Amino acid sequence: MVYTVKQLADLAGVSARTLHYYDEIGLLKPAAHGENGYRYYDDAAVLRLQQILFFRELDFSLNEIKDLIDRPGFDVTSALEAHKVALQRRVERLKRLIHTVDNTLLHLKGEKEMSKRQLFEAFSEEQQAEYEKEALQMYDPAVVKTSNKKWKACTAAEKQRIGDEGNAIYTDILLAMPQGASSSEAQAGVERWRRHIEYFWVPNEDQLLGLANGYNDDPRFKANFDKIDPHLAEFMREAVKVYIKSKKKYA
Repeated sequence: MVYTVKQLADLAGVSARTLHYYDEIGLLKPAAHGENGYRYYDDAAVLRLQQILFFRELDFSLNEIKDLIDRPGFDVTSALEAHKVALQRRVERLKRLIHTVDNTLLHLKGEKEMSKRQLFEAFSEEQQAEYEKEALQMYDPAVVKTSNKKWKACTAAEKQRIGDEGNAIYTDILLAMPQGASSSEAQAGVERWRRHIEYFWVPNEDQLLGLANGYNDDPRFKANFDKIDPHLAEFMREAVKVYIKSKKKYA
């Protein structure tokens, strides 16, 4: 079946302007152009648009989406499985938040006692959720499943220790900012950061840089870093670039 811009826009619930823009940036090209200049889309384009919208729902940038779905060997079935994992994790997290909100309301009304720890229990796995999203940005479902399995195998004490270690690493990197991204202090911090990630998965050098880019380009990550220091995310990226360059130099 062939669709006009209007037909595809109505089908997908997006604007015609959005489809025009996706065409301009090479993200979603029409299958053909009519003599009247109209764009026409086929079933393959429909499936590609669905993938684009799934990735957008998971907060990927358009550039990231294009890189992912244009990769050699990109498999729609595997991508859908990964989408499902990511969305299920989001649903589970929202359910925990709603549960905590309900209990806090009862606590404020004097109908239920809650400890200070219980007030924040819905946020206790936030760090792990961020690592899962980082893995999803590399889009390897096997990595995500392995990461989930490792995290679930950790005891509460281990999870607390890992979270505390991560906070300490970012604090040390923050303290190294005045010395510069190439300083021994900053590079030691990046090395500790890399080893810390290996609690969940083992990234290669390109993936390390991808994570550092994500800290700057993903609004939610950027917001978390900005709470510490508005320059920390960019400093991390520069320090990681130096780290990778150094590794390649001596490889």
